[in-house]
Parts: sequence; C-alpha cells; structure tokens
Amino acid sequence: MKRVAVLAVFALVLVGLYQRHVRTEPGMVRQLAAGVWTRIGDNSVRVPANTSWIEFKDFVVVIDANTPWGANAALDEIKKTTSKPIKYVFDTHYHWDHTQGNSVMVDAGVTVICSQDCANELRSAKGTGEWASMSKRTDQYSLAPYRLQPPSLTFGDFMVIDDGERRLELRKVGPGHTIGDAVAVLPREGILFTGDLCVNWTQGNNVADRDADIPNWSKILLDMASWSVTIVVPGHGEVGSTSTLRGQSAFLSDLWTKVSNGKKAGKTMDELVKELDLSNNGAWAATPTQNANAIRAAFRKAPAP
Repeated sequence: MKRVAVLAVFALVLVGLYQRHVRTEPGMVRQLAAGVWTRIGDNSVRVPANTSWIEFKDFVVVIDANTPWGANAALDEIKKTTSKPIKYVFDTHYHWDHTQGNSVMVDAGVTVICSQDCANELRSAKGTGEWASMSKRTDQYSLAPYRLQPPSLTFGDFMVIDDGERRLELRKVGPGHTIGDAVAVLPREGILFTGDLCVNWTQGNNVADRDADIPNWSKILLDMASWSVTIVVPGHGEVGSTSTLRGQSAFLSDLWTKVSNGKKAGKTMDELVKELDLSNNGAWAATPTQNANAIRAAFRKAPAP
C-alpha cells in the first residue's frame, strides 16, 4: 500500500511538472472552458500577443487580431476547433501586435470591433506612425501584403454579444495602458480577457505609450480583480487569475509612487534609474533594462515638482 501511495504521489508530481511545461509553451492552444480557447503568443516568431476565441451557437468571436502572420496562424487553429464562421474580432487596444492582423480577418469575412477611443488611436498619428515605421521591413515580417485596417464597428463604454446561449461583455475601462483599453468578459464562465492591461511573462510591460495613465491603470486592475472571474487571459504570457491582476497593480503602484516621490524630491531621471529598486515586483520587474525603461516612462508622466 505504501508503495502504491508513493507511486501515486510521484505520478501527480510528474503531471504537475508536465502541466507547468505545457502551460508556458509558446504557440500552444489551450481550452479554457467549453468552446473557449486561447493561443499563447510566441515572441520568437514575432507573435508576442495571445489570441483567444469563443464559440457561440452559430458563430465565433476572436479576441485580438494579433499580427498578420499571427492572425493566419490563429485562423488555422480555430478551424481545428470548430467549423463555425468567425463573425467578429475584438481588438482590446490599438497597439500593433493586437491590430495589425485586422486586414487578414476582414479579408476572411470578419467584422472588426473595438472601443471608439481605440479606433481613434488606431487612426491617429500613433497608429498610422506605428504602421509606417514597421512597414520598412523587407523580411518575412513585412507588412507589404497587408493594410492598416480600422474597425467597422465601435462602442462607447459597453457592448454585449449574446445569442441566448452565451453572453460576452465588452467593457471600455481605459485610459490605462492606452486611452482606448477595453476588456472582454464571459460572466457565466468567469473568464476575463484583459489585453495589455495585464501581462504574465518575464518581459515586462510597455508603460511608455504617451497617453498611458499609470495610476489609473493600477486602479483598473484592482477593480477588475473584484469582478466575479476566476480565469484571467492576459495580453501576453500565461493564463492567470485575479492574483495576477493584483500583482501587476502592485508593480504599477510601486513604480508610480517611487518615481513621483523621487521627481518631487528633485531627483533626475538618470538618478532614479540608478537608485530605484523594483525587484520586489517579480516578473513585472524582471530585468534592469525593463525597469529602466519603465522608470523613464513614468518620470516623463509624473508631475513636475
């Protein structure tokens, strides 16, 4: 009996190790609930963002259009999970790795949705400039075969997709990471798709968007952590939980408090880059380079003394 118990425990340990390995494998597709899937981003092939999809009675909704090649990869994976047509793709915010696949989706007959503020940012100098800058590539990641595709359906603060069997809520919560940040919620399943308001990897988080609102961003994350959700699908990295939201909120709060106080005390940006320690914030402060970039971005936004 003891030997059986030991073997059972050993088997559980192996399963746990295997699951941890599988969960973090880039490019992997995971099923989160019946008819709900996510594809983990793969930075090595310039597909850093996660893409998810939700199966309704007669159609599919995709969360984040990704890059053009990321969108094509997602379309291939979606076909393996369902034969239903994709009706909508919802862009959580305007950044390139979440919207440059829009034209691929539209050419496949899909309607692009995002918040009105997200649409405005995509059409602004920020969005068009990002596209123009990245259009200079001539390798396999060239944008030449594609186009900057704005959404054809926008909403202000709230939109619902409900076919009587499944309800998906789109909620505009920004400004945070960007002005137009919006999230998707499956209330019955308790699943939240955050876009880049939350990330869960060791490559930091981009706080440098010129319209990012770091203190409000931290508050948004705490607010979402109070929602009735158990699964959090971040913009980048492994699927998490409400503790992931609280962890990132703590990082942003720590960053903003230390930088603001330092600037108020007359410290220069370079002095704060050398002096501030953010390492207590785990993966969100994983490397000195990431922390230095975050400190510089926060310094530019912090009020003058």
